[in-house]
Amino acid sequence: MTQYTTLSALQVDTLLADFINQDVLPELNIQTDEFWSKMATLIHELAPVNHQLLKKRTELQANLDQWITENRDHFDHGHYVEQLIKTGYLVKEGEAFTIGTRDVDSEIAEQAGPQLVVPTSNARFALNATNARWGSLYDALYGTDVIPETDGAEQTTGYNPVRGERVIAYGRDFLDRHFPLLDGSHHEVTDYQVINQSFKAVLANGVITVLQDPSQCQAYQGDASQPTALLLNHHGLRVIIEIDATSPIGKTDKAGVKDLTMEAAITTIQDFEDSVAAVDGEDKVGVYRNWLGLMRGDLSDTFDKGGKPVTRVPAQDRVMIALDGSELTLHGRSLLFCRNVGHLMTNPAILTAEGDEVPEGIMDAMISVLIAMHDLRGLGPLRNSRTGSVYIVKPKMHGPEEAAFANTLFNAVEDALGLPRHTVKIGVMDEERRTTVNLKECIRAVKDRIVFINTGFLDRTGDEIHTSMLLGPMAPKAEIKAMPWIKAYENWNVDIGLECGFTGKAQIGKGMWAMPDEMAQMMKIKTEHPEAGANCAWVPSPNGATLHAMHYHQVDVFDVQDKLKDRPRADINDILTIPLCTDPEALTAEQVQHELDNNAQGILGYVVRWIDQGVGCSKVPDINNTGLMEDRATLRISSQHICNWLIHGICSEQQVKDTFARMAKVVDEQNTGDAAYRNMADDLANNTAYQAALDLVFKGKAQPSGYTEPLLHAYRLKLKAEG
Repeated sequence: MTQYTTLSALQVDTLLADFINQDVLPELNIQTDEFWSKMATLIHELAPVNHQLLKKRTELQANLDQWITENRDHFDHGHYVEQLIKTGYLVKEGEAFTIGTRDVDSEIAEQAGPQLVVPTSNARFALNATNARWGSLYDALYGTDVIPETDGAEQTTGYNPVRGERVIAYGRDFLDRHFPLLDGSHHEVTDYQVINQSFKAVLANGVITVLQDPSQCQAYQGDASQPTALLLNHHGLRVIIEIDATSPIGKTDKAGVKDLTMEAAITTIQDFEDSVAAVDGEDKVGVYRNWLGLMRGDLSDTFDKGGKPVTRVPAQDRVMIALDGSELTLHGRSLLFCRNVGHLMTNPAILTAEGDEVPEGIMDAMISVLIAMHDLRGLGPLRNSRTGSVYIVKPKMHGPEEAAFANTLFNAVEDALGLPRHTVKIGVMDEERRTTVNLKECIRAVKDRIVFINTGFLDRTGDEIHTSMLLGPMAPKAEIKAMPWIKAYENWNVDIGLECGFTGKAQIGKGMWAMPDEMAQMMKIKTEHPEAGANCAWVPSPNGATLHAMHYHQVDVFDVQDKLKDRPRADINDILTIPLCTDPEALTAEQVQHELDNNAQGILGYVVRWIDQGVGCSKVPDINNTGLMEDRATLRISSQHICNWLIHGICSEQQVKDTFARMAKVVDEQNTGDAAYRNMADDLANNTAYQAALDLVFKGKAQPSGYTEPLLHAYRLKLKAEG
């Protein structure tokens, strides 16, 4: 039973109240009464506005549903667009402008590279991602399928020297491509040195050579004539040649090189939202406590690895000697954003005097910024932002009014906490249809604090399906992904970002590579993200970040952006083309069942961990047993897709129920190695997670914007209440 403490007319979960009052406020010299009074005022003034915005979402969807129902049999695209304008769904675009964001850290403004998203609720994962700013290329190559396990190069229990030689050769090829020598190859180097403030490489034939571009070498460690590390720079990303001829790997290398350390995940989104399961005060404290540790730089986590306890802490900065003899400090950690909850959800962690749950997004904004003040004031041993900024990603906003509300919220938080205007920076996730088509006006609403926009197939398509649910059956998911509207959406995001002056001030991001075990395929495909002009793209693991970093050496993103500025903007009419199935009657029974199997298995595999174990993000095997990093976005698209096919008779209610029952057995089998797992198939009627999965589909049309959070939270709270 949750216990509450009364603070300034708010009922605050006692666990949360104690955490804020005892762990957060004292070092900030903010009095308890002062903070909670300002929190109460914030909620009193802004919660009604939040409610009205959600009410408008409902009204717009109801109007669209009515128009679609009346015009379904004689649908005309031009009339459809006119209706969107008439109802205010599509707003008039204003004059050109340039964002005015200032005080942005270099990882956002000046560098392009991989980005991680990680559940802040898991301290180990949060630390792994934070420390993924620098990654071992040798480890990433050796431990993944980028190096094929052929001709004796298999991964074995111990070190396989054949595989090791291929890793080293791959690394030398990388150096030759992006840090070429004036003479010879890095494969021929027997010694690296710094002589007369300049990089030198000694080749096997005795020739001493230099880099074709001497400016690429920036610093070193150790003695100049026998350095232990050399810092190289290409396209704004750094690579460190690590040298130790006595190390297990270095002694096998003619130049004593033991590794190449890649600058990898330059930014990380610490997630409070889609990848966590935080349904009450207890859960929120777990998330906030880890965020506090990250903002102070003193978070630690001890876990068992190979039968031995291992303690992980944030990585230290690395100090090197610049070629001119001065000291050069490399930031040791990924620059951290936090992703707050969107405008939709409320949370029982705080109740109003009337007993109503408060909007979770308002609570997140105030508390996450309060915690980040420990970083702003330098109260811990390490720093996140060196420019005095707090970076918050705001998801699931619908259109310019909601973006403007986020701006108002951040203004109010800054005022309440005594922070300069625009200390809080915002990332606007372009993953809702009404935000996409009004993206320029959404950016205008936050133009002096915006630092990030992105695209994402799963949430964006889930919203696409829900918005036009009644028009007709949607195409199978694989076909949707290949339709012209997706390319137009992806290009539109870049086009608008560049038009608004993002280059040198803010990130344009792309979506997740979801298969952490399929790195060879990622290396072939994910170069398309920097080639599209994206400053960053999401990867599922630190190893993925280390490998994806190589794509940003292949592609100069800022050069690409400069060229893209001159292309015509993507056509909004393409974006507004609804991904309907072109010939529903041509779908075979096998195709329909395959789609249902795929969707149902994915839903169950994710939901059962969310409800039963409170795990919001993990590697979930798909129907082919390929591990996918899943969060709620996958759930949204899959549940909305089945719901749409049910409404339009592509499948029957009984067929869907039969499919879920059959897939429950599959998911149970896939989780046999998890001691905490509770089988669903043993008692489907009384299994809470299974019933939640069914509701996501059969109540899918009634869910606001097709979101899964309301049902997931309700079922998780039910299970927690039952103990």
